[in-house]
Amino acid sequence: MNRNLWLLALCQGLFLTNNVTFIAINGLVGFSLAPRGWMATLPVMGYVIGGALSTGVVAHTQRRFGRRGSFQLGLAVAFGSALLCAWAAFTQNFWLLCFATVVAGYYAANASLYRFAAAELAAPTWREKAVSVVMAGGLIGAVVGPNLAAVTRQLFVVPFAGAYLALAAIALLAMTLMRFIDFPPPLTKQQAAGGRPLGEIMRQPAFIVAAVAGSLGYGVMNLLMAATPLAMQVCSLPFSDIALVLEWHVIGMFAPGFFTGHLIRRFGTLPVMGVGLALELGCIAVALTGVDLHQFLIALTLLGVGWNFLFTGATTLSLSAYAPEEKDRAQGALNFCMFATLAVTSFASGVLVTTQGWRLLNLGSLVPVALTGIALLWLAARQRRVTPG
Repeated sequence: MNRNLWLLALCQGLFLTNNVTFIAINGLVGFSLAPRGWMATLPVMGYVIGGALSTGVVAHTQRRFGRRGSFQLGLAVAFGSALLCAWAAFTQNFWLLCFATVVAGYYAANASLYRFAAAELAAPTWREKAVSVVMAGGLIGAVVGPNLAAVTRQLFVVPFAGAYLALAAIALLAMTLMRFIDFPPPLTKQQAAGGRPLGEIMRQPAFIVAAVAGSLGYGVMNLLMAATPLAMQVCSLPFSDIALVLEWHVIGMFAPGFFTGHLIRRFGTLPVMGVGLALELGCIAVALTGVDLHQFLIALTLLGVGWNFLFTGATTLSLSAYAPEEKDRAQGALNFCMFATLAVTSFASGVLVTTQGWRLLNLGSLVPVALTGIALLWLAARQRRVTPG
């Protein structure tokens, strides 16, 4: 570890504060403003659609301005979009809120590259630990996000408007921290233009499985997490319980970051991803047993840990699929797959939980979990054939 990694971990924590607060409140604010109940999670979906649409632009700004310049641009967008969300809440404008979250997606697309930047700030033999520890910075978001939403909920007459204003201040804090991180110099135009075509990179088995497992694992997590506040509200549980469940869910997402990298070095990437998949199955099993507070709490905590193992493993696996001069196009493709999946699951979560219920939503989650398992088994079988014995 070094100063740059610790600062980047702090920025990751502030990014997750933004994400967790958005998840905690956007569905509820959307539900209060939407013309139809099934539209409640459109602001959540807008955030990830904005991320998907921004992946190409972010890849360009990463090449043009380097890591720090591009990350600072993302934080400037975070600041402006948070203010726009606050104005939408004050004016009770549902469609402005959706537009503001789409704009905020540019920040999400930028900050989702923090994990890849972490690998560049450490020695090659410690890349998986650097990725894991920087992701552990999300613990800040686990603690601050739900409590920020709860504390600022009634700061103004309009519910949650204060939370959006607080997120604008957090973006300014992250911009200050980012100034002190020394990233490696960006590649020259000649270097960035080198390497293989994107299609060739994407046809590699390691890349395919990293994209599938990372996207579907994240998609299942998002499907259930985005629906949880609405499901708990339908079950007449107070917002303090919603905040508690989200807090422990995000702790589960990022606390393992302090040791996931060590587990990957010790046991290998695919076994750790397999455990993550089993934990997501455990989440679904617990969620199907009932809708009391303890069942939501246990299920979402298991879901968080499972996501950490799957996503950290997928990120580590992807590092073996491209050279430094190919990173912008490869990481852009990985992020597009992830955000496109998140967009679908964000919309589906609101529609399914409000029309079909929490139980059927969880049963439907078994489909992407099964597809992820098939992908992991396929790559494991290929690796055994390549290295027999």
